[in-house]
Amino acid sequence: MTHIAIVGAYGSAGVAVADELVERAPDAIRLTLIDDGDPGGGLCILRGCMPSKDVLSAAQHRYQVRHDDRLSGAPAVDSERVVARKDEHVAGFATHRRTHVHELAERENVTFHRATARFVGDRELRIDPTDPSTPEETIEPDYVVIATGSTVAVPDLPGIEDVPFDTSADVLDATEFPDSGIVMGFGYVGLELAPYLAETGVDLTVIEHDDRPLDEFPAAYGETLLDLYRDDFGIDVLTNAVERRLERTDDGGVRLVVDRTDERTAVEADALYLFTGRRPALEGLGLDETRLDPPADDDAPWVGSTLQAPNDERVFVVGDANGREPILHVAKEQGFAAARNVLAHANGTDLERYVNVPHHVIFSGLGAHPFARIGHTPATVAKTEMAAIVVTREAAADGVFKTKNHPEGLATLVVNADDGSVLGYQGLHLHADVMAKTMQLAVELKLDVRTLPDRAYHPTTPEILDGLIRDATAELARREGDVDHDAESAEGTP
Repeated sequence: MTHIAIVGAYGSAGVAVADELVERAPDAIRLTLIDDGDPGGGLCILRGCMPSKDVLSAAQHRYQVRHDDRLSGAPAVDSERVVARKDEHVAGFATHRRTHVHELAERENVTFHRATARFVGDRELRIDPTDPSTPEETIEPDYVVIATGSTVAVPDLPGIEDVPFDTSADVLDATEFPDSGIVMGFGYVGLELAPYLAETGVDLTVIEHDDRPLDEFPAAYGETLLDLYRDDFGIDVLTNAVERRLERTDDGGVRLVVDRTDERTAVEADALYLFTGRRPALEGLGLDETRLDPPADDDAPWVGSTLQAPNDERVFVVGDANGREPILHVAKEQGFAAARNVLAHANGTDLERYVNVPHHVIFSGLGAHPFARIGHTPATVAKTEMAAIVVTREAAADGVFKTKNHPEGLATLVVNADDGSVLGYQGLHLHADVMAKTMQLAVELKLDVRTLPDRAYHPTTPEILDGLIRDATAELARREGDVDHDAESAEGTP
């Protein structure tokens, strides 16, 4: 019987590993689940995507009232009620997760430890229960799966140890807010939470290192967000800015010194918000007692496509802990893949490579202006050998966005020029998040854009997809016509 230990069993990745193992080989494995989470439930449920949607939705309603000049009297965000409802929902989600894990542990070959775990040798784990009356024990499983998630990435910036700061988790729990704040970090966390802070009345200055956010996408996307955040939310976004040092002000606030092109300046505010991303949570695991060798760069992925750790093929690392792509659904997919690979390795059969089609959504603009990315972008497809057609459409070109009072934004479709298959979609507009699943199907099933219906069943926001489909189909027809014409010319040449 193969013994497998999962460190981080409450999280989405760890649960996915356990579920897949129990489903596929219930009588061939012995499973040890370890987690010291309090209350337990995983990052997404407790401090990530679930609670953030709760608080964003409240501010979104205020923003949409305030944004519509046909309405008056925008309501205030009642932060105490927002947090109370968020906590109620989170408690229910977390209870469901914990119950599921504990039910797994009722199986004959499954054991759950409410404990921390650390390596004391290669695949040798010391289990330290949270209950001091329960003794430590050491186990030597055949396989170890690390699913310990991630933690806040605090930048190495002079003075940061002297300045208090709030993270995303602090914002989600906040019922009182300062008059002003500085935001460091304008990735997905900053894009989602900065407008929320603005709607609660915080006068924000955001530091953006590049010309614009979303700089890996066509410039129009980042420029659209800059306009929205500056004009609609009143946020001062300092572009091409690099943080140099932090200081406490005499009145207990914070001063951030930044360089912008050839100019050094200082920004002051009451509070500092640190939205600088996350890094794999590996501290305390005792990896230095093993052959495992994660990179010094916290942002670098450190496992291969089979999800095996370097230097030990019997250790698998899944979810945020491996640094590959810190997204919930990716963590779950990796968990399923890792479980299958553990069983394949134990049975001496070939392991599968986990390669996912990029699929993520940023709930920018409080979810009224979400950004969705599926599959290839113009930049990524340009790095391949594929010939591609790229078409872009403004949301304002479709009247339905105007009638819904959100004409801002755009969408892009990437199509294979040889066979018409849909390679990618990006959207920054009302309901782009809802359309993401439809476009995921088109990309992952490699559907021919010419076979997709170019109409909505009723006039609504997916009309932007219809326009992209028509434009791409027309461009394919034009290119094929040119090819046919060239062929005919060649045939008539002596």
